[in-house]
Amino acid sequence: MTDFSHDLKTDELIKIRRDLHAIPELALHETLTHTYLLQVLTAWQTERMMIKMIPEVPTAILVRLQGTDPQRTIGYRTDIDALPITEETGLPFQSTLPGQMHACGHDVHMTVALGILRHFINHPPKDNLIFFFQPAEEADYGGYRVYQAGAFEGEWRPDEFFALHDDPARPAGQIATRMGTLFAGTTEIHLTFTGQSGHAAYPQLAQDALVAASAFVMQVQTVVSRNVDPVRGGVVTIGSLHAGEVMNVIAGEAKLAGTIRAFRQSDILMMQQRVREIAEGVAQTYGIKADLKLIQGGYMPVENAAALTTDLISFMTKDPTIDFALAEPAMTGEDFGFLTQKFPGTMVWLGVNDPKHTLHSAQLNPDEQALQPGVAAFVRYLEHRMSID
Repeated sequence: MTDFSHDLKTDELIKIRRDLHAIPELALHETLTHTYLLQVLTAWQTERMMIKMIPEVPTAILVRLQGTDPQRTIGYRTDIDALPITEETGLPFQSTLPGQMHACGHDVHMTVALGILRHFINHPPKDNLIFFFQPAEEADYGGYRVYQAGAFEGEWRPDEFFALHDDPARPAGQIATRMGTLFAGTTEIHLTFTGQSGHAAYPQLAQDALVAASAFVMQVQTVVSRNVDPVRGGVVTIGSLHAGEVMNVIAGEAKLAGTIRAFRQSDILMMQQRVREIAEGVAQTYGIKADLKLIQGGYMPVENAAALTTDLISFMTKDPTIDFALAEPAMTGEDFGFLTQKFPGTMVWLGVNDPKHTLHSAQLNPDEQALQPGVAAFVRYLEHRMSID
């Protein structure tokens, strides 16, 4: 029977979540958040607990708990950054930083991670545990950066990795996941067409970048419909197009930005190639130049490892204290996908019961009653993992 008697109580978890919610910071600039986390962690530190900084990514934190009889090293990752969104919740603990908000629930993620960590500080784990407080999930691929810095080497290398993401559409405290791919991989599209501006009355003397951009937007609609297996699906969206400033001047430059998304890395690579070919073809057709940048960084599909996920689903389905459901794949991106390419890993949803608002909404208001069930479900599951020789 799991002993929760010395764990963080619901009101303590809520206080931590609200403290973190008030100081949301953007990718690679999470200095207040880093300071807060470090204060909590150092106050809890024991002789079996190590804290590691990453000079190349200074807002990242790694924590290692030495197991009592380790057979493996288990990793748990939480993201810590926020979004450039002005909060509109009106909550008494809303963001104190203008134009920045935890609109994706990373304050919830951090709180659950701290709750799990606190349990295993009070109840020393059998296996080694590593907790990764990761900056830059929303942008700038923090998981990739920390991995490239060599942070997960030697005794800091996990044999398996786990993580969660809050889901406002699910009941508070519900855990959900699936076999295979949970989240899509993504690639940023940044494209500039450069032609020659000119007077609207003399189009023969100009090279119209706006017309070329329009042709590109229409042609990339065929990338998915005529290249991707419809059973698997994918997305190419151009969300931004800026060209011209005056109604009677032909635009000499057009800038476009968008995203590629798919559930398989092989499909993403194929879609990248088709977007590149279409951009080059449009540029040749209209006699202009194309400068295309495709940035994937660490945003690869979150592919749940078969053996781990089978074990997790089996355990959580049988545990009567856990509200568990199977999930459908989502086209949202998550840079935990990079870590699942390097280590066997599984990610789950945690329901936070705010069905009126989606992730990245300025009104998102997660139900704090999800915190304790989220902590308890993972504590129970990790103890189960440690019981397997």
